[in-house]
Amino acid sequence: MAATDTFARRATLSRSLRLLSEFRYEQRDPARFYGALAADTAAMISDLWLGIHGRSPAGCTLLDVGGGPGYFAAAFAEAGIRYLGVEPDPAEMHAPSGAPDDLSVAFVRASGMALPFADDCVDMCLSSNVAEHVPRPWQLGAEMLRVTRPGGLAVLSYTVWLGPFGGHEMGLSHYLGGARAAARYARKHGHPAKNDYGSSLFAVSAADGLRWAASTGAMVCAFPRYHPRWAWWLTSVPVLREFLVSNLVLVLQPRE
Repeated sequence: MAATDTFARRATLSRSLRLLSEFRYEQRDPARFYGALAADTAAMISDLWLGIHGRSPAGCTLLDVGGGPGYFAAAFAEAGIRYLGVEPDPAEMHAPSGAPDDLSVAFVRASGMALPFADDCVDMCLSSNVAEHVPRPWQLGAEMLRVTRPGGLAVLSYTVWLGPFGGHEMGLSHYLGGARAAARYARKHGHPAKNDYGSSLFAVSAADGLRWAASTGAMVCAFPRYHPRWAWWLTSVPVLREFLVSNLVLVLQPRE
């Protein structure tokens, strides 16, 4: 499909292995991990825009829902994209991140499920690894489509619950059930997990995301975010995709 042709050339096995190796540093060196993830995400969004529109997204405006402290802001600003971040947690907004202090970047404290923006106000809208942290992920998706201009680009990427990283810091214990995994983590560490099942972490399936995206009439394509191109076929196989896709990317283009 033309929308993914450019990015598909970047989706190699070496890229997948490189990103997998960076996951080791999420806790001990977040700047390294999130910096690498942000750069890869900015490249992915730029490739998707190029595939759909045949031109660079430089000069376009992107709204990042749940963008965190600013690693993504720095990556998108470097790509020449005007960045607007939405983050509900003030601690995340003010954490050090190397975000550029210029007019190409701005942050707003708000919920992704009720974006404080007018309809059709941005060229692109991104949500990276947020949908599994909200109780109504498809309300988040609907808000993303609402604020994106017709013909623009909305990209919602999230961690699939039954994939190996579905439990986040709870590890593979989420296969025992979310409530049991949360209780096990709390017993072991003496406090609830940051991504606590039922309050800040929810079970979101690949099937649910694909069903919602198809229902909008705006779906362009879907693929596993961190897999090489030759493994994208996994997205089309029921059951198997729940365990092996890991992170699902839904690409949508709002219509007139």
